[in-house]
Amino acid sequence: MSTIVDERIAGLATYRHAGEAGSARVVFVHGSMDRAVSFLKVTRRLGDLTMVRYDRRGYGRSVGAGVAASLDEQVADLLAVIGHEPAVVVGHSLGGVIALAATEAHPERLPSVAAFESPMAWMPWWPKASAGAVAVAAADEVGPEEAAERFMRRMIGDERWERLPSRTRAERRSEGPALLAELGSIRSGPPYDPATLSVPVLAGHGSTSKLYHQEAAVRLAQWAPDGELVVIDGAGHAAQSSHPDEFAAFVRRAVARQG
Repeated sequence: MSTIVDERIAGLATYRHAGEAGSARVVFVHGSMDRAVSFLKVTRRLGDLTMVRYDRRGYGRSVGAGVAASLDEQVADLLAVIGHEPAVVVGHSLGGVIALAATEAHPERLPSVAAFESPMAWMPWWPKASAGAVAVAAADEVGPEEAAERFMRRMIGDERWERLPSRTRAERRSEGPALLAELGSIRSGPPYDPATLSVPVLAGHGSTSKLYHQEAAVRLAQWAPDGELVVIDGAGHAAQSSHPDEFAAFVRRAVARQG
């Protein structure tokens, strides 16, 4: 399997994996305060497929592309990465929200979607003390860099954060503006309507994940007309890193379900 690193599409760093001739195309979309490399373990298990990973605007090697001011801009970026040929899209966390909003607008471009623990922060039952809510609430007082650090500490824990190299911590803090822009965009109103999704939708969660992440996946599977729930036993929110074999099976299920 060959990989092309630093191919630029719409100013975004993309990583293309050439699969077997005629294989299905899969595009991966990472979540908040993350980057394309988080899917690397998974792609190594899917070498027969044609795959694209990319650093979203404001993150990783796409930080120079600026910050997406709205979810519509995130959707436009994803569609640019997909290109003219349809592709199954796999989104983790907020990346799943972007994928679902894109397929609502252009179902002909996304024949199926797999969304793993995609938040529903616009719903009244979403907790006010989630990592994202805490970051948004703190932003006016402490600024975007400190808000990004607080988000990361909530997600990975203080001990793991302190073990990160100082350069990595600085990079994560610099991604605060991108984090706050996208967290705000999904709190202003529903970015998509699950009932209107016309393609197969796989909604996944880990069995050890926070209950509200599990609830969001369950509801998505129930509300999407062709929804299906997939549970990765023993996994938490970062299943693509901790359980790459099972996450790869999740991807293959989405490929098999495409219309």
